[in-house]
Amino acid sequence: MDKVNLAEKFALIKERWTPKIAGELNGSYVKLTKLKGEFIWHHHEHEDEMFMVVKGKLLIRFRDRDISLEEGEFLIIPKGVEHLPVAEEETQIILIEPASTLNTGNVRNERTKAADWI
Repeated sequence: MDKVNLAEKFALIKERWTPKIAGELNGSYVKLTKLKGEFIWHHHEHEDEMFMVVKGKLLIRFRDRDISLEEGEFLIIPKGVEHLPVAEEETQIILIEPASTLNTGNVRNERTKAADWI
């Protein structure tokens, strides 16, 4: 049982769109990642996904609307809902999701990254 300093952990992250595991609880991971630019359209067949903005701004695009997230805000995306994260500037986020969740969900390509512990 150790505390986690978010600023220290985010300082260790060099790559964008590559989640790093900072904690585990009840079969879910607390992941930290830095984002900039546009990701890919994807969905998670079996897992809900929570995006929490720590620093910066995040736009989550859906096929029928967009939701903007500011610092201190979060959004839970239900399983099966296709989405596209976009960060105009570098943004730091926390993801809380089941340990089985891949960052690209139903899509497997060069952007698919297995999360490592930080």
